[in-house]
Amino acid sequence: MRLGVIDIGSNTVHMLVVDAHHGARPLPAVTHKIALRLSEHLADGRVGDAAVQTLTAFLDEARELADEHGVEEVLAFATSAIREARNGDEVLDLLGSRAGTPVHVLSGADEARMTFLAARRWSGWSAGTLLVLDIGGGSLEMAIGMDEEPDAAVSVPLGAGRVTTDLLPGDPPGPDVIGRARREIRAELASAVRPILRAREPDTVVATSKTFRSLARLAGAASSSAGPLVERTLTRSALREVISELTTLSTHERSLRGGVSPTRAAQVLGGALVAEAAMDLLRVERLTICPWALREGLILRRLDTLADFTTQRGAWVGDA
Repeated sequence: MRLGVIDIGSNTVHMLVVDAHHGARPLPAVTHKIALRLSEHLADGRVGDAAVQTLTAFLDEARELADEHGVEEVLAFATSAIREARNGDEVLDLLGSRAGTPVHVLSGADEARMTFLAARRWSGWSAGTLLVLDIGGGSLEMAIGMDEEPDAAVSVPLGAGRVTTDLLPGDPPGPDVIGRARREIRAELASAVRPILRAREPDTVVATSKTFRSLARLAGAASSSAGPLVERTLTRSALREVISELTTLSTHERSLRGGVSPTRAAQVLGGALVAEAAMDLLRVERLTICPWALREGLILRRLDTLADFTTQRGAWVGDA
């Protein structure tokens, strides 16, 4: 079937159309996205009118795209920026009417679980106990387990955009600012990682999200043009070297580096500091970049639901 997924994230708003059926890899057919940085459009904890207008215009385009490309079903979801907004419910109702389908808000733990499912399916059972890290614009998700449902799933409000806005003033921020940001990130993360550390030792560590892909690229990994099947890794020592360089660069100078898009250049240092803290506290020396993340996890879960319904219906008919 042809599925559409609308992802209203803290950094981007993304419409992905895939051809998918149970047991097969979802194949991207069409993609459309805008860089909204929704977390920057919260005034007094509310989503501002300008951001709402941009979102509704995007959803109008998404509906046209779905109709044009024969989409059979659209899934729409929002993450931390809408989840935490004081007028989130009001905005969701409006967006749902424009999208033509309800827009569901995922909890941080649900984000972690769905991302874990995607990473597990991509990595396979041979990965053993899997640890998954995902840095978004508003939050960091972590999950660990040996099955498709993680044993522990944690979300922490340490996204790259949030850290940049709250902890890293200046362009570039000075050494004292960076030092304070490091301490605050680690203080908040130290207690949050306990459920992950109490789980069994991971056999494989993977990371998803644009932030980790950019950091791996800065550390010398292959570009996206090489395709999703090329292995891309990031070591803790290489990440420290990347951070050492990023601290000296302005936003414009970062945007000139291969692998850092202009829309992400301002927050790549914030994301790098979160990644460094997570790898340090979780004692991760090396991780592999996984190209599947939250959107793919939701698609896979929906396909599983359809397959379960078909199986149950078939069993009932057979028993009749």
